[in-house]
Amino acid sequence: MPHDTATTPAAGPDLRDLTAPRDGLVPVIDRIQPLLAWCEAAASDPTEPVAVDAERASSYRYSSRAYLVQLRTEAAGTALIDPLAFTMPGTLRTLLAEREWVLHAAGQDLPSLAELGLHPGGLFDTELAARLLGMERVGLGAVVEDTLGLRLAKEHSAADWSKRPLPESWLVYAALDVEVLVQVRDVLAQRLEEASKADWAAQEFAHERTREHGPTRSSSWRGLHGLGALRTVRQLAAAREMWTRRDELASEADLSPHRVIKDRDLVAAAKEAPRGREAFDRALPSKMRHKDRWWQVARSGIELPASHLPERSERSYPPPHKLWAKKHPEVAERYQVVRAAVNERAEDLEMPPENLLQPALLRQWVWEHEEAGTEAEVEQALRDLGARPWQAEQSAPVIHRALVEAR
Repeated sequence: MPHDTATTPAAGPDLRDLTAPRDGLVPVIDRIQPLLAWCEAAASDPTEPVAVDAERASSYRYSSRAYLVQLRTEAAGTALIDPLAFTMPGTLRTLLAEREWVLHAAGQDLPSLAELGLHPGGLFDTELAARLLGMERVGLGAVVEDTLGLRLAKEHSAADWSKRPLPESWLVYAALDVEVLVQVRDVLAQRLEEASKADWAAQEFAHERTREHGPTRSSSWRGLHGLGALRTVRQLAAAREMWTRRDELASEADLSPHRVIKDRDLVAAAKEAPRGREAFDRALPSKMRHKDRWWQVARSGIELPASHLPERSERSYPPPHKLWAKKHPEVAERYQVVRAAVNERAEDLEMPPENLLQPALLRQWVWEHEEAGTEAEVEQALRDLGARPWQAEQSAPVIHRALVEAR
């Protein structure tokens, strides 16, 4: 999407590398007093937004807890907080509850920050703003390049942040993640105003701030990668029992489940389990420990009585849309018509279709409505399903028109 040249930096070779915090690398705060001093400095300008980020260790740990919290205001500078060292003080919780937070991809960090008792008074999500503006790349590095002409290194994004002490290079990376977030916010806010999308963004930010966030990892064995390779219910039963045991072990040890046993190994072993112990063992890595215990778990699944075996597929509402063409052709036809209309409207608005209207919400509306009704009825139904007002206002007319014309 083209932007006004006054707010768009030069690209390509004119990018400048952002390699170090402007005020130098601050020490990690692992005591209450330095954090209270930061809060006092930040309180000197109560209108200033706070740049916020959190580092987790999702690839290494079962929990979604934050292992480092980064905050920055111009008045107080950057704070790198070790949340393992103490309980977040009420002074910080109160200060942040009264401020607008600036985050990138807020949905990733808000749950772990809420676990610490930290909740935003307001929210500006730079990734979401970039999506509404139709930017081709919406990762933090790409957005910083587009808005400020700075190149941001991202080499430690998947690091084990539960490690102590944290290496200096990791801390530099963490500090840079909040170094320019407020400046990015200012550029994006101006672009949203110029594109007449500021109100839409405000609705999205409010929704993100207040919605209930789901689990950070799959809470069902049906989420196993490669599960489609299992064809029989006894294979599925073996996979279910192995997934359940893996989840218990991972939770007890606070390890990412794939560090207990990888999805691909679990599914491969479950597939061979009905053939017996030798086939089961061959499907697992040769050096894997405790194969006997895993065999006992898998066998407990395949030996279940028929009434306790899992169904081949999970019942869902509405049924998976991939089955509509075969089992519900009239619904599939309606879905194709309205999806094309919504996609075209999203292209007109220069944003991804999923940001104009969530695909799952659109599918549920199609499943529940054989007739278009009036345009107002379509809009109200979309709102009832959870669409934000601006989404319903922009989507309802094109959905209604497409179905009327398709009659």
